[in-house]
Amino acid sequence: MRSTVNPAPLTGSGPRDPAPPPRLAVDLAGVAKSYRSHPVLQDVGLQLEQGGFLAVLGPSGCGKTTLLRCIAGFERIDGGRIALGNRAVALPGTHVSAHRRHVAVVPQDGALFPHLSVAGNVGFGLPRTQRRGDARIEECLALVDLAGLGDRMPHELSGGQQQRVALARALAPRPRLVLLDEPFGALDASLRVELRRDIRAALHEDGATAILVTHDQDEALSMADRVVVLREGRVRQDAVPSRVYAQPADSWVASFVGDADLLPFTGTDPGGRARTAVGPVEVRSGGPGATHLVLRPEQVRIDPVGTGAVEGPVVTVRDVEFYGHDTLTALTLPDGTVIRSRSLAAAAAAGDRVRVRVVGPVWAVPDGGHPR
Repeated sequence: MRSTVNPAPLTGSGPRDPAPPPRLAVDLAGVAKSYRSHPVLQDVGLQLEQGGFLAVLGPSGCGKTTLLRCIAGFERIDGGRIALGNRAVALPGTHVSAHRRHVAVVPQDGALFPHLSVAGNVGFGLPRTQRRGDARIEECLALVDLAGLGDRMPHELSGGQQQRVALARALAPRPRLVLLDEPFGALDASLRVELRRDIRAALHEDGATAILVTHDQDEALSMADRVVVLREGRVRQDAVPSRVYAQPADSWVASFVGDADLLPFTGTDPGGRARTAVGPVEVRSGGPGATHLVLRPEQVRIDPVGTGAVEGPVVTVRDVEFYGHDTLTALTLPDGTVIRSRSLAAAAAAGDRVRVRVVGPVWAVPDGGHPR
């Protein structure tokens, strides 16, 4: 009898073995740290894949710098576990010292050695035999767009160039992890934008795994693959940047990450719309227990009162702030609530009466307090 079993296809269409899980470069579980019985980190957990870029975002005093110091090995944890690669480096009673973790730190001020040249600074972490004329030094300088400047001294560089040298020094020994401790805080606004774009590109090109600690929402959202929002030592949200902004975990995250106005929320009609002071709005909810609607200024449109085709309540313009690239207009609703509208150009002046409407769905969140 002829067999009816066909041979497995040689290419393409047959079943394939599942892809191996991504390798974790950083794995934290239940990390706790206190100073003099005051808890600074509480049950912190996060994971970062090899080659990934994670931002830890939070206000001053939230514990983000302490978390960085614990990962680097500068502080001992009181509870939980920290693993780098497949090696546990911190457990209660076990502490692998910082110099054995193969982690590089880029501090806020760069902390370059003033007596060493640019090349000397970059090569400082390399074995002594590789500190002069090593190709890795030139490679790292090229990564940060400083090729040919190896003979300069730190005082001959601008602030932005010094930070680039600090990053090159961190990358040179090929660490398993690069920690960036608010490295752009001392730079002017335009330089910060340029430098964070270039640093992200350099880290990606070198295949480095990185964690950025910052209080700046723009830095976190624009640079990282994932954002961990930290408040009072606890993780409030861990997600990709677009989700943190568009679907915040609660009212605190919504107000801290970007501009947001919060409207009271009690429920929706059968069509998924809620009645608010700005009229009916389409609602998307993150789950049960929602108490507020998150209204982003870019969702709020204002139109002249005489525009007959436009629906929405008539409100009073309270204030107009011009930022060059856009304008933020504060509006007082009939019930006294103040919301904001962001537009490319000023559409009204203080005291004007305009009609307001909301474009797109709004996100409903539970109460999490307010950061301001």
